[in-house]
Amino acid sequence: MTAAAPGAAGDRDRNAEGRAEQARPRDRLGRPLPYGSPGVPPIDETPRPPGETLAYARSLLDDGRPFAAHEALEVRWKSCPEQERPLWQGLAQLCVALTHAERGNAVGARRLLDRAAGHLGAYADGDPPTYGLDLDEVLACARRRVEG
Repeated sequence: MTAAAPGAAGDRDRNAEGRAEQARPRDRLGRPLPYGSPGVPPIDETPRPPGETLAYARSLLDDGRPFAAHEALEVRWKSCPEQERPLWQGLAQLCVALTHAERGNAVGARRLLDRAAGHLGAYADGDPPTYGLDLDEVLACARRRVEG
């Protein structure tokens, strides 16, 4: 991975293939740190099957890294079948809501929670696969954590 010159207009961090990819270190809540600072390790962005994605995101949440869990779910959201996108988008947004809550941004946390609820509710209206998740309970758990 190569890093753009910090502060250079229009420059972005790029990987070896030239794709935009963050090289700047981040804290556990996804906030960028100065180049050269120690940060949390980046996530593995390899697309995974649904069950593995959920297990990976859960492990990141258990480690206190809701922003990283969001990134793991986002990988699935961008690579899943079209009909499953509301599920993965909603789950990713729940993790962003948790991130905002931990950062002290109550308004942002509630907004993302509401967006996530919309996606998950729309998804659950059919009889779609939920990969063992009780979506109502997942949403209720996130709501309890956000509204504390």
